[in-house]
Amino acid sequence: MKAELKQHCPNDANVNCANCRLNSICLPLALRQDEITQLDDIVQRGRPVQKGQHLYRQGENFQSIYAVRSGAIKAYSTTDDGEEQVTGFYFPGEILGMDGIGQNRYASSAQAMDVSAICEIPFHRMEELSGKLPSMQKHFFKLLSQEIVEDQRHITLLSKNSAEERLAALLVSISARHARRGLSATSFRLPMSRGDIGNFLGLTIETVSRVFTRFAKQGLISIANKDVTLIDLEKLKETANVF
Repeated sequence: MKAELKQHCPNDANVNCANCRLNSICLPLALRQDEITQLDDIVQRGRPVQKGQHLYRQGENFQSIYAVRSGAIKAYSTTDDGEEQVTGFYFPGEILGMDGIGQNRYASSAQAMDVSAICEIPFHRMEELSGKLPSMQKHFFKLLSQEIVEDQRHITLLSKNSAEERLAALLVSISARHARRGLSATSFRLPMSRGDIGNFLGLTIETVSRVFTRFAKQGLISIANKDVTLIDLEKLKETANVF
């Protein structure tokens, strides 16, 4: 984890959109060098967010979207009776907070699972810039589309799949997202608790632990605390029905 944090320069005050290691998968992806400078002018980089701290809470006025530079963020909603429902996990290079655009209020809360470096992008400034930079506007629409697709996949995951399929699908998803960042697709740390995994997948903590143990006995993974190695990624994809 320390190597990963160093790679993404979480606390470097000199980091900007042009030299950030994540600019090939974050918002600058579609921009020319001179356009990246304009984006960098509106991005706010504050102190690291400590584990357990919130970026925003459900129901608060929508003001900004956020890009994860290092660490990991959990998104969750709270039901009327106070139950927490985990709705997503966000890793470096990924954007969150877009669920607040429609109603001008955040539809979920966002909480750091690790010490995290975050780029805050005031949405009204981004709207102004998007009007000047069609390529960024197009890329942002693509991000919105991906968010919708992920929500649909999550609903399908909860409604049809077995516990093995659900957990395999989560591991395959995290693997692919690490690969996009140029990190190992087969060895990584799971920043979320077993409880959060179970909540997200609609499973009990006991079931999550049981399936992890089963995968290990089958030679699909090895796991020690939160460190996991995917020994047979292709078999996990087959289990998750991902091809």
